[in-house]
Amino acid sequence: MVYKLVCLGNPLLDIQFDVTKEYLDKYGLKENDAILVEEKHMPIFDDGLKDPSVKLVAGGAAQNTARGAQYLLPENSVVYFGSVGNDKYAEKLHEANKSVGLATRYQVQPDIGTGKCAALINGPNRSLATDLGAANHFKPSHLQKPENWELVEKASFFYIGGFHLTVSPEAIILLGKHAAENNKDFVINFSAPFIAQFFKDPLDQVVPYADYIICNESEAAAYAESHDLKDKSLVEVATYIAKLPKANSKKPRTVIFTQGLDPTLVVRVDAQGEAQISEIVVHPLAADKVVDTNGAGDAFAAGFVSGLVQGKDLLENIDIGQWLAAESIQQVGPSYPFPKKTYPGKKN
Repeated sequence: MVYKLVCLGNPLLDIQFDVTKEYLDKYGLKENDAILVEEKHMPIFDDGLKDPSVKLVAGGAAQNTARGAQYLLPENSVVYFGSVGNDKYAEKLHEANKSVGLATRYQVQPDIGTGKCAALINGPNRSLATDLGAANHFKPSHLQKPENWELVEKASFFYIGGFHLTVSPEAIILLGKHAAENNKDFVINFSAPFIAQFFKDPLDQVVPYADYIICNESEAAAYAESHDLKDKSLVEVATYIAKLPKANSKKPRTVIFTQGLDPTLVVRVDAQGEAQISEIVVHPLAADKVVDTNGAGDAFAAGFVSGLVQGKDLLENIDIGQWLAAESIQQVGPSYPFPKKTYPGKKN
């Protein structure tokens, strides 16, 4: 079997429920943020399971993206790697992935539960609190198993969720080196502000392998702060990242900053080292159609990488990302519409 796109991340079950601002304050959580839980946060999961508004949704940022990419691509285009437990929560992940035909090659931890993420919804805002569980125990050796490495060798595109930097930077580097040595596209999503803040060194170790970097404005600001950039404007931060050294000099680096409803910023460095800067207006969507913004960034990345796999140009890839993000936020949780929709094509 040949899967064109390999994705790596932290598979989680999302426990999504409605909360008040006071509830977030109680646990020291911020709106539109993401954290790894400490002991003081653990009661949140029990609260969620008891809450009448609770919804259990297959999650994990890169897994959401992998599922979205497979949603748009031909059958058997995407395979996803991560680590889960041997439990009912892992079964729910299998079911969700099967619904869109996403292939998984999980590393199974028999004695550790599947990871979970409390998605705390406060109106249009969401705060994510994650207990990685089994997802925290992924090892590069799982990729190196002959039956798995064969999939890596046959793939042409790689997508890495930045959250995996908290688990196994070694696995990311393993895939990054393979991509660079074989002139394959390697995409990294920064995923959350705390990655740039608290996992700066592993992030800096994997950026040289990135041909495409995706992040939002909050993650860009966190990167600028942690790297002591004097000019913290989005254009300058994107340009700085785009011009960082690359392992594969045959490909330019493209940096994509999403900004919610504001235009998507794109910076690509050409062969002469000059930054090409553009802004793409997002797809308009009436406020009353927005159901849940959790996973919007994952959906954008899914649309974007699906375009890469199909050989489309940069602007159309971004348009597909914006279209799928707009479709996703009209659903509950990080999910995609059924009956299945097809990208209608870029409007001029």
